[in-house]
Amino acid sequence: MGVTADERWVFGYGSLMWRPGFPYEERRAATLHGRRRAFCIYSVHHRGTYQRPGLVLGLAPGGATRGMAYRVAEADWDETYAYLREREQPTETYVETARFVRLADGRRPQALVFVSDTAHPQWAGDLSLERQAELIAGAVGLSGRNVDYLRDLVAHLRHDGVRDQAMERLLAMVEARELAGG
Repeated sequence: MGVTADERWVFGYGSLMWRPGFPYEERRAATLHGRRRAFCIYSVHHRGTYQRPGLVLGLAPGGATRGMAYRVAEADWDETYAYLREREQPTETYVETARFVRLADGRRPQALVFVSDTAHPQWAGDLSLERQAELIAGAVGLSGRNVDYLRDLVAHLRHDGVRDQAMERLLAMVEARELAGG
């Protein structure tokens, strides 16, 4: 079973992995090469505010990212794309691009991917784990507490067989800060 050129795919590496929010015909584990999952974007909408920014995931340059790819029916594409633009681009911190991903079964479809815009003012870049923990602990936005986003990420990565030691260390640091009240 191959991939045809007219198939529509979306690659998710954060909450899209467990809460896509759109109809799809197929969901497959996938790897994107050339970008890595990182808390590299200041969140002033979903997980923080302008007064107290949090951090959300982005795809920073380098490495590889294991995530999920979704095949969307052509009939659902326009609505799915509009939904993704609203969800993923409230402050235009990502660049939409088409990238080839490797599915677990070996297929290599081209997928819509939202990569971090390193020129955007909300680009946080490569922060130390300590600085990430400081920003995530206590931050709250329209979609809830920042730590809950990180906790969901770690739990869902584990569920999908991905052990991301940096994310697990970060979660432990954030939980320790929140327990200590800061």
